[in-house]
Amino acid sequence: MTIKPLADRVVLKPVEVEETTKSGIILAASAQEKPQVAEVVAVGPGGVVDGKEVTMYVHVGDKVIAGKYSGTEVKLDKTEYTIVRQSDILAVVE
Repeated sequence: MTIKPLADRVVLKPVEVEETTKSGIILAASAQEKPQVAEVVAVGPGGVVDGKEVTMYVHVGDKVIAGKYSGTEVKLDKTEYTIVRQSDILAVVE
């Protein structure tokens, strides 16, 4: 099963964060913050959204930084994804 976003939506897959601190302390999953860096796995077509023309600037495979509490989290085939608007993406990581 795949997710196909509509309009200016982007599907993100969180990038795994390190489970140990620099000093070697191992963090439990519940103690870790939600990662802000994610990989783009699907991009909507853009088009006219709320009366404005939207051009999609992100592409599948890009690593991006999204707002910490933005988007809708979904789980599909035991994998967690976040669906956000392109405007919720703050930067592309190169």
